Amino acid sequence: MNKRDFLKSLGLGSLALVQPSLPGVAQSTRPAKAPKVSHRVWINPDHKDTEVQLRERYSAYRNAGISDLFFEADSEPHYRIARAQGLKAHRWMWTMNQGDKDLLAAHPDWYVVNRKGESCATQPPYVNYYRFLCPSKPAVLEHLKAQVNSILSRKEVDGFHLDYIRYPDVILPVNLWSNYKIDQSKELPEYDYCYCESCRNAYKSQYGTDPLELEHPDQSPSWRRFRYQRINNVVNTLAKVAHQHKKPITAAVFPTPEIAKRIVRQDWVNWDLDAVMPMIYHGFYRENVSWIGDAVDEGVKALQGKFPLYAGLFLPDFGGNYEDLDRGIKLAVKNGAAGVSIFGDVTPEVLKVLAANK
Repeated sequence: MNKRDFLKSLGLGSLALVQPSLPGVAQSTRPAKAPKVSHRVWINPDHKDTEVQLRERYSAYRNAGISDLFFEADSEPHYRIARAQGLKAHRWMWTMNQGDKDLLAAHPDWYVVNRKGESCATQPPYVNYYRFLCPSKPAVLEHLKAQVNSILSRKEVDGFHLDYIRYPDVILPVNLWSNYKIDQSKELPEYDYCYCESCRNAYKSQYGTDPLELEHPDQSPSWRRFRYQRINNVVNTLAKVAHQHKKPITAAVFPTPEIAKRIVRQDWVNWDLDAVMPMIYHGFYRENVSWIGDAVDEGVKALQGKFPLYAGLFLPDFGGNYEDLDRGIKLAVKNGAAGVSIFGDVTPEVLKVLAANK
């Protein structure tokens, strides 16, 4: 199932629905200062596209100020022709959310467990495709490192893009509550992860208490921080792998540092990335276009120049209103974004708006 179909089934517009920098990580791919405005696009390549179509499309993308593409699947013609048109081709991968049948069958113990003791391997939350790996297990980290190494060893891949680099949503964006007939105004145990033995033992060795014995584990600052750091370790380890290949690593994350930490345990300000793409999908949070600027402002200020931020925009949220899209891009750039990253149907009208904001 591709990402677009997955999002339709889930009802989520999230590409991923975040410890200080590790020593010794190569800095060759990190810009010394914010780059000039450029844009990115998330793509699930269509294998039916002809080479003529791809040359025309990617030439138009480049002329509109698009510089990087995040491909969700492999396609030799897409990668080759995009690069020939001067675009960077990154491999976009679901990271913690991996529901491969063989992996599930071979390693059911690798998956996160909720506060009720239910494994994501057998009782996934929300939809059947939510199968999240546990960041505390060394075998999981080795599995992810091997995947990243394999991808970045290919010469046609210019960089690695992390998606679903988090825990399952303990709280969904408010616009989705009605989809699942749930009220998540507080954290519910069936959506609160991870309470597997590995996580519980590691927390207990550090803090002296089993998190299941806490009176209100959902309110424990140390238990939250522990889980942030588990994902941080995964990201920063994979960043080290990417930089050993002298290639950049980026990530699709939740829209602001506060929202990301609160609803998916994502501490992305403390990741060792080369750029970040927060999914500022205003429609999912029942916000208007002006919130795009607010969200960018929060993220840029929290990052303090550590790496550039590209505002992730979900085209269906604009409902074909290109004036609103133009306003959203301008607000993002005005508040410090290095550009935007687009998810949706990139029409000639969209390209025209991007070109006006490059």
